[in-house]
Amino acid sequence: MVLNKDIDRHNFQPKKFILWLFIVSSIIFFAGLTSGFIVYTGDAGKKLNVQLPHVFIYSTAVIILSSFTLHWSYLQSKKLKFTQQKVGLWLTFVLGILFIVLQVYGWAVWTNLGVFFINSNASISFVYAFTFLHIIHIIAGLGVLIAALVSSYGKLPNVTNSFRMEIASIFWHFVDILWIYLYLFLLLSQ
Repeated sequence: MVLNKDIDRHNFQPKKFILWLFIVSSIIFFAGLTSGFIVYTGDAGKKLNVQLPHVFIYSTAVIILSSFTLHWSYLQSKKLKFTQQKVGLWLTFVLGILFIVLQVYGWAVWTNLGVFFINSNASISFVYAFTFLHIIHIIAGLGVLIAALVSSYGKLPNVTNSFRMEIASIFWHFVDILWIYLYLFLLLSQ
């Protein structure tokens, strides 16, 4: 009986399924937003008539680099090299914070140019909404990274550490791919 209870305690499949449900629902949500943007900008007078802040290319590079550092950390955890795992997780966490800072700086660039969230051209508001909602996903990803960091420092079973690294990898790579999609979509829309 104790053996079954121990197996149930380490059955992480329902948690992974919930993560995949969240990812699928986020994909549907952002697909709906981008579809709304396409429909709205179909009228010639409602196009995105401003340049995206150039800092967005730097934030894109940062988020891509963070996926590499997280993947490296994941590989280190598989090799039971926990010090390197922690280094990779911390690097990813710092790069995630840097991504947010760069996005907010992009907003500041736009507001200094007089391009505000609320204006007569809702296509600009869509861009603010895309970036804000993506930042919310990044913040959630930072929470997942913190859980993986706690596992790497704690005396938790290796199966828990491995599971948290896997969840962190799946979620972080998702927000990376999501940003690349949004950035390319917005570049092609200007």
